[in-house]
Amino acid sequence: MSTTFPARSIGSAASAVAAAPVVPAHSRLRPLGLHEVRITGGFWGERQRINAAHTLGHVLGRLESEGWLPNFDRAAAGTLPAGRRGREFSDSEVYKYLEAAAWEIGRSDDAELEATLRSVVARVAAAQEPDGYLNTRFGRPGQQPRWSDLEWGHELYCLGHLFQAAVARERTRPGADDGLLGIARRAADLVCEVFGPTGIPAFCGHPEVETALAELARVTGDERYRAQAELFVERRGHETLRDIEFGRTYFQDDVPVRDAGALAGHAVRANYLAAGAVDVAVDAGDDELLGALRHQWARTRGRRTYITGGQGSHHQDEAFGDDWELPPDRAYSETCAGIASIMFSWRLLLAEGDAAYADLIERTLYNVVATSPAADGRSFFYANTLHQRVPGVEADPEGTSPRASSSLRAPWFEVSCCPPNVARTLASLDAYVATADDEGVQLHQYAPSEIRTTLPDGRVVSLDVQTAYPADGVVRVVVGEDAGGAWTLSLRVPEWADGARLRVRDAAGAVIDDDATGPGRVEVRRDFRTGEVVELELPMAPRLVAPDARIDAVRGCVAVERGPEVLALESTDLPGGADVGRAAIAGDAEPVERDGRVWLRVGLRPDESDGWPYGNRSASATAAAEEAELVPLVAYHDWANRGPSTMRVWLPVE
Repeated sequence: MSTTFPARSIGSAASAVAAAPVVPAHSRLRPLGLHEVRITGGFWGERQRINAAHTLGHVLGRLESEGWLPNFDRAAAGTLPAGRRGREFSDSEVYKYLEAAAWEIGRSDDAELEATLRSVVARVAAAQEPDGYLNTRFGRPGQQPRWSDLEWGHELYCLGHLFQAAVARERTRPGADDGLLGIARRAADLVCEVFGPTGIPAFCGHPEVETALAELARVTGDERYRAQAELFVERRGHETLRDIEFGRTYFQDDVPVRDAGALAGHAVRANYLAAGAVDVAVDAGDDELLGALRHQWARTRGRRTYITGGQGSHHQDEAFGDDWELPPDRAYSETCAGIASIMFSWRLLLAEGDAAYADLIERTLYNVVATSPAADGRSFFYANTLHQRVPGVEADPEGTSPRASSSLRAPWFEVSCCPPNVARTLASLDAYVATADDEGVQLHQYAPSEIRTTLPDGRVVSLDVQTAYPADGVVRVVVGEDAGGAWTLSLRVPEWADGARLRVRDAAGAVIDDDATGPGRVEVRRDFRTGEVVELELPMAPRLVAPDARIDAVRGCVAVERGPEVLALESTDLPGGADVGRAAIAGDAEPVERDGRVWLRVGLRPDESDGWPYGNRSASATAAAEEAELVPLVAYHDWANRGPSTMRVWLPVE
């Protein structure tokens, strides 16, 4: 068993910074980056392969054809605003592409992608103004002045994504001579000058720059960036920005971050702000702020999150609803909100170590992030409904869809934040698998992977994770070499996994220990020897799930889950392709697994649409479904891959 990765080196915990999106100055857990963890196959390995082979090229091609990357060329040539294309935030998609490319280069050492990244960076650099300002939409003759529309202009938001691209580049290729970090630093210096303690006392209507500045501070050691991130967080909630039709809650300017009870307003913005606030709290040692964010996370998870992990139930303002307002057919559940939720949860996990954060990350990864891209990685869901009432319409593969209006996955959107956001998340996913602390290593997500890291005392830990999860529930962690003393391996038992078992085997395969374990964290501490195996067996039988009775929209319904995957009923699998709106299940129905799929006995109500739809309860109950039969369910992340259909996650019980 090799103890090093091709094109990677093992970083010392004491001397090297993880090649990861989040590296706190202080945290309960230390993230293991791309130089320490490699996903080698399985569910996520295949999605990373498609991301590298198809999605990154697709995104770059659209950035060119839509004119969003050529905007930088026009800026460099001095011809703007003539010919500028795209919305006010289109620059950010170029930066998200650069971030995704940087992570992928760190993962695969792709020489062709390296050359492409350098060429794009050069075009961005040429557009930067002498004082560091960089934006193709503002600041030139014929354009709005700089910083004149903080509510909607997204200038700081765009720069935030630039900073994150630079952070990814510096962590995967420290000291690279392409100039990206220098571009970011000049822009960040300007931000600190313009918006510092004696500057403009405001912030961006779309949070994002907060967490980006915090990470840039961590990369460069420049304390000004962290202080500016803190200033932006503390300024929010004091009615600074102009009011809008959605109210100041939309951009989290109605209540100070410390005083909020739950995430509210635009779901992406709320999660990005919360992620940045955790960065600020952790690096400043602000336990009060961290405690407030912990409470907001818990209430948002418990009352404002869909079964898929999706967040945001309002289409009009892409926002959270009130507690328990989770209508499945009106679920907005934007893909970017799911990614932002993962960013928030991951930071809290690093700060506190609670397995509940990793549980929500897992749910969101499998049922939002994995749902957005098509199997070929070239079209995407922007929003993720839980109930499709009308069969969708195939999107034009060469066209551009309005935001969220495509009823099937679309290749690009006028507001196309989601495709490059998916790309950067998948490219950096290795960094969300495991962490370390002074005692050992913690596994948070399960995928075939290699882990090679060094503990603070210099001991090398070498592990191979072997699993077909989520196809089955067996996770085998094989020790690669003696570490020379006892250390602790911690594994997460998901919240749904009642009846899990943990076994420890010696190098010959004999069972040393075998115990039942419940949801949460299970630890094995021993002087591990080469070839020993820690085996976690998770119960993967499909299960019925009932909603909290306060979620009015799905009262009297059930959903089916298997492992971390939410399942759905798709009209493609019903007799004659019947509408799923006619489907109901008996109260004693139970899902069964056979032939590699989960089946449920489903009946169809008579298709009588013209009568009065209300009556007394007993009369309604006599309108029983037609004779029920077993039909297969589909993993929610795979729905709509077989053409237009209707679909629902929550099924009414007769």
